[in-house]
Amino acid sequence: MSDTSPTSPLLGTMDKLRKQLSGEGDDEKGLVTQIADGSTLSWSTRIKGFAICFILGVVFSFLGTFLLFTKNGLTVFAVCYTFGNLLALGSTCFLMGPINQLKRMFKETRIIATIVVLICLALTLCAVFWWNNKGLAILFCILQFLAMTWYSLSYIPFARDAVKKCFAGCLG
Repeated sequence: MSDTSPTSPLLGTMDKLRKQLSGEGDDEKGLVTQIADGSTLSWSTRIKGFAICFILGVVFSFLGTFLLFTKNGLTVFAVCYTFGNLLALGSTCFLMGPINQLKRMFKETRIIATIVVLICLALTLCAVFWWNNKGLAILFCILQFLAMTWYSLSYIPFARDAVKKCFAGCLG
């Protein structure tokens, strides 16, 4: 029986890995392409992964809010809220794949929003763990919420323009 028979997928994978590492692999396909081809998920699995990750993100954010009024509540809140936002942000990797997600996150139209989100996530944790400053932690959580909202709106056509016009109408 051949190593690449359908009854032995592990042996076939190991054979492909051995060929790639020894330099005998397909020259027309790169290693990243071969890994991506071998690890594709079905659409229903992608939807389930997205839903589970996104729901867990929302649950962690709400859990942090409910635990805000306990002992060390601000620390727990900031960590849960930040972790929830990271899960929600990462949930879209299931829909479009991690490489496509990173490419879209750093497109010209949303690179500033992405950088602000990532900085706010990091600063929230810094304010809680290293600087031990509750006021800054709350400020960064608010900025994190606003940055995530602005980032999310960048995926909806003309949504940010509509928000800008709405605020301009309210202020002017």
